[in-house]
Amino acid sequence: MSLPVEAVAALQAFQAVGSWEQRARMLMQWGERLPALAEADKIDANLVQGCESLVWLVGHLHDGHWQFAASSEARLIRGLVALLLARVNGLSAAELQAVDLPDWFNQLGLSRQLSPSRSNGLNAVLQRMRDLSHTQN
Repeated sequence: MSLPVEAVAALQAFQAVGSWEQRARMLMQWGERLPALAEADKIDANLVQGCESLVWLVGHLHDGHWQFAASSEARLIRGLVALLLARVNGLSAAELQAVDLPDWFNQLGLSRQLSPSRSNGLNAVLQRMRDLSHTQN
């Protein structure tokens, strides 16, 4: 499966930096670049269950391809979510089902950032995306 353009850009950027500290800094920068979610979207119905940090997620289907937007109060989570969005935006519902979250963060060299609770939270975000893609097919 080919990667979305944003995902390729993320991979190139993260694989180009050698040190763990540089990757951590870059992760924060990705989080800062995440477009702000409208206050109207920050409602309980859009909260992802299963995250320790508050994460809001909205998704829209455009010509068979999903576009998601998300926000979190936690800087590190915002960065991880931004990288997840880079990986999934533009995918079809079927492609979304096939996304391998651990593999994606492993390729980015960020597996160390994924404590069990963060990993569970990101899996919850991905699951929520998959659920949304099922309800609006």
